[in-house]
Amino acid sequence: MRTIDWRGDHIEAIDQTRLPGEVVTLRIETVDALVDAVKRLAIRGAPALGVAGALGVALAARTGDTAEVARQAESLRAARPTAVNLSWGVDRARARLADGPDAVLAEALDILETDVRANHALGSRGARWLLDALGSTEHGVNVQTHCNTGALACVEWGTALGVIRTLHHEGALGRVYVNETRPLLQGARLTTWELAQAGIEHTLLVDSAGPSVVARGLVDAVVVGADRIAANGDVINKIGTYPLALAAARVGIPFVVAAPESTFDPATADGSAVEIEIRDPVEVLGQDTPVGTTALNLAFDVTPADLVTAIVTEDRVVTR
Repeated sequence: MRTIDWRGDHIEAIDQTRLPGEVVTLRIETVDALVDAVKRLAIRGAPALGVAGALGVALAARTGDTAEVARQAESLRAARPTAVNLSWGVDRARARLADGPDAVLAEALDILETDVRANHALGSRGARWLLDALGSTEHGVNVQTHCNTGALACVEWGTALGVIRTLHHEGALGRVYVNETRPLLQGARLTTWELAQAGIEHTLLVDSAGPSVVARGLVDAVVVGADRIAANGDVINKIGTYPLALAAARVGIPFVVAAPESTFDPATADGSAVEIEIRDPVEVLGQDTPVGTTALNLAFDVTPADLVTAIVTEDRVVTR
């Protein structure tokens, strides 16, 4: 099952807010409905957002109203400001508008199919790099990961989780330590679900335990995804990534970022120039929180380039 796909005249996508309890497929026929799905994280993950952006423009192009297409495209671009893939997908499809709606759809479908191939290539490249960097281990490679970077974050297979899946297929994976990823629990709900589906041994951690697991020597590498990579190599990813990079640097294990080439943003000099999405405090404030308490719900953080051992894409490995 693909996370997101085109079905004749509409978009179909797995509603990730309903997992792991049930697998529900959304039928999305309008850009407004797509924007809503993106904002509430029914569709999420950088590569999947790139595909969603392109397919959304294809939906809009069918109306034939140039001004309305422009409005809807901007609405899509603004739905999640931090992940560069969303605007990248919108802009690529939008560039074909002059050629007609069929050309726009063809561009969007090319982005979709390319994502599948790219993630398989990325997974193989990342697994090989890790095995070469680490050498043989008696227990297989123990990996810690953060948020969800599997098939649910892409179209199929995954980025960081694609590397992990490849290690598993090659018989070289030990155990995967999964951070819960507060406050919406993408790790606890989604990554554990994907790992269980694949028969991969895994252990769930509270986010604040992640660096201590690294410090205790329980993992050989940290492998994460990215929502944007700045020109200088700074990595913008789900909040909680930066502490893992600090811990990995402290103990001297690889901190690897797995992301497609489309996640690079050469127009952004460094991480300080990226707009970090701040989500609704309600996601953090629970029923046990005293009335009047405020919350700062940062959705992403910035990991400086000098803490990143390697960035693996479908085409290359970038090391510092």
